[in-house]
Amino acid sequence: MKTQFILRFCFLVLLGLFFTLNTNVQGQSVKYDLFSLCKDNKLELFNRQISQFSEKEMKGIRFSKNTGDGIAWLKGIEFSNGIIELDIRGKEVMQQSFVGVAFHGLNNETLDAIYFRPFNFQSTDPVRKIHAVQYISHPDYTWSILREKHNGKYEKTVTPAPNGNDWFHVRIVIQYPKVSVYVNGNSEPSLVIDKLNERKTGKIGLWVGNTSDGDFSNLQITNQ
Repeated sequence: MKTQFILRFCFLVLLGLFFTLNTNVQGQSVKYDLFSLCKDNKLELFNRQISQFSEKEMKGIRFSKNTGDGIAWLKGIEFSNGIIELDIRGKEVMQQSFVGVAFHGLNNETLDAIYFRPFNFQSTDPVRKIHAVQYISHPDYTWSILREKHNGKYEKTVTPAPNGNDWFHVRIVIQYPKVSVYVNGNSEPSLVIDKLNERKTGKIGLWVGNTSDGDFSNLQITNQ
């Protein structure tokens, strides 16, 4: 009898952990402590080194600089439809700050991403200003291909514009094929697009572009 009780108790504990950690549970919101995930080696890195940081009310991970894109995938996590929220900090340094989120990833080369160019947030150049938030679908639809063939459709301005050196809050709503991006609690999306591929699920991670570093904190994922 005692053995049956222990087995039942262990089963309930494991079941609780499953529902807490698995983002595939519909409607379940999970907060990810990026600081701890980095410390516990639970992020799969591609083309970057990361470190932990803690300052004031923020703690999370910081990417080092390198040539080419870099990713920190969440190990063992699949994401389909739902909401991705987090805080990001880049830099107001021209062509040196590309920071965002990769999702529906098949591998390091095949993925979707939403990313930001903080150095364009408050630009007085109207052309640069509309290049503030970008959708890409690698390998077929890079930013350069999309700008050449669909200028102004897959990248937009962010209004009101954050300071390029400050933290900004991002909320990405994905309901295949539609992707909507909200910044700093604005009720109006900065970008709304339809995905350019048929992938409906895949890996999820933090993304930085060529030559970029960047800081990430307060990641929360809601599967719907």
